[in-house]
Amino acid sequence: MIGKENAQRMEKIVSLCKRRGFIFQASEIYGGLNGVWDYGPLGTELKNNLKQYWWKVIVRDRDDVVGLDGAILTHPAALKASGHVDTFTDPMVDCRTCKARLRADQLAEKNGTKQCPNCGGRDLTEARPFNLMFQTQMGASADPASIAYLRPETAQSIFVQFKNVLDVSRKKLPFGIAQIGKAFRNEINPRNFTFRSREFEQMELEYFCRPEQGMDLLAYWLKERIKFYEEIGISRKRLHILDVPEKERAFYSKGTFDIEYEFPFGRQELEGVAYRTDYDLQQHIKASGKQLDYFDEETKERLVPHVVEPSAGVDRTVLALICDAYDEDSAPDEKGKMETRIVMRFHPRIAPIKCAIFPLLRNKEPLVAKAREVQALLRPHMNVFYDEGGAIGRRYRRQDEIGTPFGVTIDFETLGEKGEELRDTVTLRDRDSMKQERVAIKDLAHLISSKIR
Repeated sequence: MIGKENAQRMEKIVSLCKRRGFIFQASEIYGGLNGVWDYGPLGTELKNNLKQYWWKVIVRDRDDVVGLDGAILTHPAALKASGHVDTFTDPMVDCRTCKARLRADQLAEKNGTKQCPNCGGRDLTEARPFNLMFQTQMGASADPASIAYLRPETAQSIFVQFKNVLDVSRKKLPFGIAQIGKAFRNEINPRNFTFRSREFEQMELEYFCRPEQGMDLLAYWLKERIKFYEEIGISRKRLHILDVPEKERAFYSKGTFDIEYEFPFGRQELEGVAYRTDYDLQQHIKASGKQLDYFDEETKERLVPHVVEPSAGVDRTVLALICDAYDEDSAPDEKGKMETRIVMRFHPRIAPIKCAIFPLLRNKEPLVAKAREVQALLRPHMNVFYDEGGAIGRRYRRQDEIGTPFGVTIDFETLGEKGEELRDTVTLRDRDSMKQERVAIKDLAHLISSKIR
């Protein structure tokens, strides 16, 4: 159970996400599409910043990882081989009282009897398996031969294309194949805002290795992934590592760690880091009849590599970033009266907008012209926002609420009206401390860029 304070905090976060353009309910004007979300202007920037930084850290900063962008539509034989067609199910029950459809393994019990979380009723159907995959048809005829699936995960395209990627990249073990992409699961009960959705995005790495390297690389990648979350500004004290017990792991896994985050609605998984052995490649070898092995030029040995998989949810991480950043403090308004300030304390490298530019007055053409010059100067280096509407304090608050780390104000000192020594300088404001300093315009791009890397 989550406390009242955490429930209220989550309500505020959901409200801010819609009000400021981070996340919208999909097809809202038609009543909404349950478990599906659209990202607004700020949410899109935040999401892209996260994905770009993951790609930089996992692929571009390393010599041992290459990328793949696999198709969403998936051959049924591939998902049959991976086990998804036969076993990718959740136990489902219906409440005969309120007609709700529920996951049987998530029902609370009272006096030894499971009950519906919506109406409290106990008149439930027997649990039955429910396949989570979205099935579709390819081609003009609707027959079994035309069945395809929207992929339920991004991993299988990596395994299926393993040999092709190996041949063109000429990598030696250990090496990885990384992918960011959409996946689809027909969740029985989507919940907790964007945390559990029917359409979502994954950031996934399959890191291939020799069998004797597996456990060491599992520990290595767990450490690397924790470091990543700290680098994007998620508090280490809200991150937890769960060593998944053997009885709860997939049967082919020799070790699995869940990286969990303390959301307002409870501690939940952000990412799994699993040592999957050679199970996936072996399954596709058996099903396809094709060789998906690795030839070691030095030892002249052929082997089917084992794999360590760090698999993170983009949408879950975005939600964690938003929850971690949300804060309220007190700040003076234009008249010096203290008021509550909502501030999103995003790390500068992840923040949707890096710098906001404000002419002190909108009706003073020299101030506006100079502000536009500063905007043009900074735009090639970062995402900037120009705002000339309302009192300067109100403009600061609007940017604080969306997490913009820096604000630049062009005032009369910039024009040299209060001394030539201040000409072509601006006020640079820090979001978190609210401190201001005078900075030369010519130094702005370098100074701010150094803070947002």
